[in-house]
Amino acid sequence: MSEPARKRRPYAARVPMAERREQLLDAALTVIDRDGYDGVSIDAIAKEAGVTRPVVYGAFDGLGPLLSALLDRQQQRAIAQLYAALPLTALASTPRRIVERAVPALHAMVLADPLTWRAILQSPANVPDVVRDRIESDRARVRGTIETMLAAVLPAGTDVEVLAHAILAVLDHFGQLVLAEPERFTAERLTAAARAMIGAWLP
Repeated sequence: MSEPARKRRPYAARVPMAERREQLLDAALTVIDRDGYDGVSIDAIAKEAGVTRPVVYGAFDGLGPLLSALLDRQQQRAIAQLYAALPLTALASTPRRIVERAVPALHAMVLADPLTWRAILQSPANVPDVVRDRIESDRARVRGTIETMLAAVLPAGTDVEVLAHAILAVLDHFGQLVLAEPERFTAERLTAAARAMIGAWLP
């Protein structure tokens, strides 16, 4: 009696390259978030994405190009989210109204994409220099935007540079609180605290 024919192993449907690259970048971000930069490798990314090493190498030339693409994507994503949340069209408004619009929007922004914001706000000690440099460059860019907003609503002669540093530090810490305990540090609670600080800063 002849042996029964072996069943062919089913193949996964072919995924468009753009979609595959996004899948692998998402997997890399998940690995970094969970294991840190020391834990990221082609093998770890492939395992997280549920694909083989050749699939990863078919989308990227190696770990370096993959991480570079991830850095570019996350930088663009974070800046777009942040500027969408900041009330840039309300520059003629009062500081109180800006706070009441910005803080809830920033709270929602962090919770909507926690992987991106953990990588920025809770970056580990072993973060590569190229990543740290990008983060600091983006901080300086955002700080300049905050200075512009402050100059539009505060009395002439106010040291908006120092205030911008202080506000960015507060926003950083607010974001860390939200990521750590979102149910405890609600948008309403943080907005009330920001109102109190604005009141203390203004004459």
